[in-house]
Amino acid sequence: MRVRARALRKVQTDAESLLWSRLRSRQLGNLKFRRQRPIGPYFADFACLETGLVIELDGGQHAEDAGVAHDQKRSDDMAALDFQTLRFWNNDVLLQTEAVLEKILQFADTLTPTLSR
Repeated sequence: MRVRARALRKVQTDAESLLWSRLRSRQLGNLKFRRQRPIGPYFADFACLETGLVIELDGGQHAEDAGVAHDQKRSDDMAALDFQTLRFWNNDVLLQTEAVLEKILQFADTLTPTLSR
């Protein structure tokens, strides 16, 4: 899994690269995010283990029925592992970065920190 996670980190979308540049090194709310973090059978685009927050960035394929169903199952599976998922469209990250960061921070504030992850 480590090899696959490392490979995924090397081929980021523009939106992932931009968001990572704003999340890394505890820049947002002093939260530590990880990229392409294995959680169960999935790789979360970004995960904050201390709060149980997963951030997923979606492109156009996620708007199709099959993509929506897959994303919902993925979010449900993550919730069963005590992770809450926030989803953003790639375009929103690219065009409304500050608003996305504010939503992430607001949502993270509602989550209870835990050391069990």
